[in-house]
Amino acid sequence: MKKTFKHICRTAALFCVLPLLCGCGSDSPAPAEETETSIVTEVNGMRKIIADSSNVKQLGRTQLIDETLWLAFSGTGADFDYTGKKLDITLKGDGSSLLPKDGENCARVAIYVDGERVIDDMIDKPEENYTVFESDEAKTVNVKIVKLSETAMSTFGIKPIEIQPDETIVPAAERSHKIEFVGDSITCGYGVDDEVAEHPFHTSTEDVTKAYAYKTAQALDADYSMVSISGYGIISGWTANPNNKVPNQTIPQYYTKLGFSYQKFASMTPPSSLEWDFSKFVPEVVVVNLGTNDDSYVQGNAEKQKEYSETYAEFLKVIREKNPDAEIFCTLGIMGQRLFPGVEDAVKLYTDATGDKKIHTFMFDAQDGSLGYAADWHPTAATHDKASEALAAEIKSVMGW
Repeated sequence: MKKTFKHICRTAALFCVLPLLCGCGSDSPAPAEETETSIVTEVNGMRKIIADSSNVKQLGRTQLIDETLWLAFSGTGADFDYTGKKLDITLKGDGSSLLPKDGENCARVAIYVDGERVIDDMIDKPEENYTVFESDEAKTVNVKIVKLSETAMSTFGIKPIEIQPDETIVPAAERSHKIEFVGDSITCGYGVDDEVAEHPFHTSTEDVTKAYAYKTAQALDADYSMVSISGYGIISGWTANPNNKVPNQTIPQYYTKLGFSYQKFASMTPPSSLEWDFSKFVPEVVVVNLGTNDDSYVQGNAEKQKEYSETYAEFLKVIREKNPDAEIFCTLGIMGQRLFPGVEDAVKLYTDATGDKKIHTFMFDAQDGSLGYAADWHPTAATHDKASEALAAEIKSVMGW
C-alpha cells in the first residue's frame, strides 16, 4: 500500500508495557557486513540503493540485515541527499505491525524533505510504501527518516531504495559535533504530543524530535545517538510501590546493545542480541539523564540512594571505556530533583576511583506546571525547549563550542 504526503495524529491508548508476541522464530541471521564501497544493484532497469553507511548517513544505532536497515532506539534513522524527480521509500514493520489492534504500540516514523515533515505515520502493516518527493524537474533535496517512538514496543526497517539510473543518493553532510544521550522516557519524548496529564502511554504520542535531547543536538549542530527506554533507570525501573524494586528495567544492561525490544529485527533477531560497534559513532559529549525512575524506588532512603550512586559510578566506568575521549555530563531534574545528590555522589565515587576529570553534573529546573504537563505528567514540548536551552548553554560553556 502506497501512502503520499500525509500526516496522521492518533490519541493515547495504553500505559502498561507488556511483552508483545510476534509469533516468530528464534534463529538469528548473521548481520550483513558493511563495506567501504556503496552497495548498489540493478533491478528491472532501476538502481537499488541499500541504506548502508556509504549511501546514507545512519542516525544513531542501526543494523543492516538482509539489505534492510533496522531501527530500534528513538531517533534512529537515515539522512541523505537525493537528486531526481520521484522518490519512493518502503518501510518494513516488525511483529507489532501484525498484531490485531488499532495502531497501539506500533512504531511511529517521520520523513522530512528539506526539513519539512511530509510523512508522519504508524507502521501498522508488514510493509508501507511512501512517495516522499515528486517533481516535474530533477532536483536535489535532503531526505531524513527518523524513528519517533521508542525501542521497547516496536522497531522497523528501511528497505533498499529504488531510483532511476540517472538519479543519485549520497549521505547527508556531517554536522559540526557528535553527542550521545543516555536516558529514559524524557529523552524518548514520551507523551509530548498529548498534553493531558491524565492520559496514558502510547507510541503514537511519542516524538523524540520534540524532546530536550534532540533539540539540544539541533541547537549545537550535532549529530546524535540515543540510548533511551521509558520507565528504565540505573538500579530500578519505575515502580508504584517503593518496596517493589524493578531490576530488570535498567539501562546499563543494554548500553552496549543495538537496543531492547519485545519485537525482533527481520522477524528473527532481538536487538538486545546484537552488540553495538562504538567505532561507528564517536561522540565528543555523552549526556546521561537517569534517575527519575530510580527515584520511585529510592524515595529518599539512604541505603537505596547509596546503591544507586555506587551502581551509577560503575556504569560511568563502562561509558568511559567505550568513549575514552568524551566529556560526560550527568544530569537529572526535569521531573524531580530529589535524587540529584545521588548523581553527585556517583560522580564523586567515580572520580575518586579513576581520577577522571572529564565529567560534570548538571541539574535541570524541575517542571512546575507553568508550562503544562503531557501524558502521565511528562514534560511538554515547551518544558523540553526550556531544558534544551539550559543544557545546550552548559555544554557550550564547558566545551567552548
